Amino acid sequence: MKQIKVLIVDDSAIVRKIFAQELSKHADIVVVGSAPDPYAARDKVVQLKPDVITLDIEMPRMDGLSFLRKLMKYHPVATIIVSSLTAANSEMALEAMEYGAVDVLAKPGGAYSVGDMSIQLVEKIRAAACVSVSARAGVHESSVAEVPVAALKRSTHKVIAMGASTGGTEALKSVLMQMPANTPGMVIVQHMPPRFTTTFANRLNELCAMEIREAKDGDSVVPGTALIAPGNFHMVLKRVGGSYSVEVGTGPLIFHQRPSVDVLFNSVARFAGGNALGVILTGMGKDGAAGMLEMKKAGAFTVAQDEASCVVFGMPREAIRLGGVDKVVPLHDIPRTLMNFLNSEKGDPDCARTQPRR
Repeated sequence: MKQIKVLIVDDSAIVRKIFAQELSKHADIVVVGSAPDPYAARDKVVQLKPDVITLDIEMPRMDGLSFLRKLMKYHPVATIIVSSLTAANSEMALEAMEYGAVDVLAKPGGAYSVGDMSIQLVEKIRAAACVSVSARAGVHESSVAEVPVAALKRSTHKVIAMGASTGGTEALKSVLMQMPANTPGMVIVQHMPPRFTTTFANRLNELCAMEIREAKDGDSVVPGTALIAPGNFHMVLKRVGGSYSVEVGTGPLIFHQRPSVDVLFNSVARFAGGNALGVILTGMGKDGAAGMLEMKKAGAFTVAQDEASCVVFGMPREAIRLGGVDKVVPLHDIPRTLMNFLNSEKGDPDCARTQPRR
């Protein structure tokens, strides 16, 4: 087994110690070094050649964001941003994702215990080790559609459900920025800590024609609005009469995640059935795959992001393997695929979807 070499960059000696202790429990991960600031980290990156870096945002002498920009320019390494749960840090963490960071992790404390944090840290490191950092720039450059996406031509009560994990913040931004203002109501799970989902939703709302916001318990699912599950809470779809809404609440971690894509997709299968469209985007692991299969069995039209445009192909690959996907398309083509399906009386004639399982 090839070990994943990790460099921990954090000004807190306690965090460096906790991370090193927790990671040492796993045979496939080895901590090759640590650094209290970017200047010390710079030399160790060259010397130790880590596969993955965990990087704090707030550090002395140089902040993590400035270091990340230099790192990605001169010595790209898969990087996980580690941050405390503050609004300012959430903004910087999302900016770091735009610069090429792979994922974000909340520091222990508050909503996350050391135990929960260590499980997620290990999963994120394993996912980051699968990322080709040098190839990511080309993916982002090709993620915008060359042809504008057509607006919805007729009213519909359909619901679009999306799930994403590693690499999902940029993938969701790419998709949502192309969706027209009259898109059917959307419900979305992106694996992120608390506060980060709030900032993420607000950031998208400034960029998109749709209204994007973090979901609250009881929110209605209506055309032109996308609801993003809040960090550390599951979100499910409910139906009362002819209207859809969401419930937001706690519950056990599913595949080490809360919110979970499977939890959302299973509820969509149950309450929306063939009135839904499902999309699974880039991410490590299996979360969402079984739920997407249930959506397809219930008659929903299901789409997976293709391997070439994924940061990590794990979640889409698993959904495809289970037989829950009607169509596999590049990231830039997902909005057009969804709107073409919605604008066709009988669905997209090019979708080559299979019949739903009964």
